[in-house]
Amino acid sequence: MKSPDQRRRSDRAHSAILTAAAAAVAELGYARTTIEGIAARAGVGKQTIYRWWPSKGAVVLDALIAEQPDVEWPDTGDLTADLRLVLRATIAAFADEDTSATLRALMIDMQHDPALSESVLTRMLRPQLAATRRRLVAAQEAGQVAAGLDLDVAVEVIFGPIYHRWILRTHPFDEAYADELTAVVVRALAPPAP
Repeated sequence: MKSPDQRRRSDRAHSAILTAAAAAVAELGYARTTIEGIAARAGVGKQTIYRWWPSKGAVVLDALIAEQPDVEWPDTGDLTADLRLVLRATIAAFADEDTSATLRALMIDMQHDPALSESVLTRMLRPQLAATRRRLVAAQEAGQVAAGLDLDVAVEVIFGPIYHRWILRTHPFDEAYADELTAVVVRALAPPAP
């Protein structure tokens, strides 16, 4: 069992590594960031990093997650307002050049690293989708979303267009797009008119 001092040192090293990984990616980009460089910035040996993370992608993923707030949707009772707020924030994150470049690089690494792919899905994507589904359940119970609608498909309808635009880089990402997407999604999910 670790002593309290060892745990504190361990916690400090863990935190320093995540901070160093985020700083390295911001300064150098994902491709030029290395485990050795992260270790040097954090003031630890690279063995310390490999004790906790199997790859650069895993460290960078944890650094991204550490910078993100807990995933939960607002619930003001107004699905349109809540959806607009979340979609504006999501699109702003994808529009940020540094964040976008890091996410694109992680997606490339995911194609060759099944463990990283599962970690991204489990720790980053699925919590967002689950939070979205919970908000849609509340909206469905309030009569703002059609009864009987497959909410898993509804979640895909919300985020699919964003990923599509982001991957293809064919259209601008801005609040106007977020607002138009909000309007389309709300119409698509609404109960049929009496």
